[in-house]
Amino acid sequence: MTRNKFIANRLREVLLSGRWIANTNYKEQLLSVTHRQAKRKIGSLNSIAELTYHVNYYLSGILNIFKSGKLEIQDKYSFDMPALCSEKDWENLVNEFLSNSEKLTAQIDQLPDEIFDEIFADEKYGTYQRNLEGVIEHSYYHLGQISLIKKLISEIDN
Repeated sequence: MTRNKFIANRLREVLLSGRWIANTNYKEQLLSVTHRQAKRKIGSLNSIAELTYHVNYYLSGILNIFKSGKLEIQDKYSFDMPALCSEKDWENLVNEFLSNSEKLTAQIDQLPDEIFDEIFADEKYGTYQRNLEGVIEHSYYHLGQISLIKKLISEIDN
C-alpha cells in the first residue's frame, strides 16, 4: 500500500469510519450528541463541542496548506470556538467537521509519494509524513476525551 493510501485510510478510520483502535470514530460519536450534550461542561474539561471545534480547526488548517501552501492557523486560537446557541449551530459544526474530514482524506489519497518526505509549511514542523501522522495521533487523543465525556454525561443524567 502506498503512503498516501495508508495515511488517508488511518485518518479516515479515526474520523469517519473505523472501529479498529478505539472501537469508534468521530462520526459515530458526534452524530449521537445533542446540542445540550455538546455544550455541557464537566468540571474543568473541555466540552465535546470545544474538542470538535479544536480538531476541526487543525483539519481546516491543513486543507488550507494543501490549497495555498501557507500555514495560517495558530495553536493559541484552536479553542476560540464561536458560541453554539442552537441545535442548528451544533449540526453545522459537525457537518463542517465531517466535510473537512472527507476533503482531507480525499486530498491525502491524491498526494504523490515523494511529498511525504518534504517539509510541511515550515522546516520547524518537519515533514508531511510527521505532521499527518501527528494529526492521526492528535485525533485519537481527543476522540478518547469525547468518548469519556459522553460517558460522564450519560452517568450524570441517569
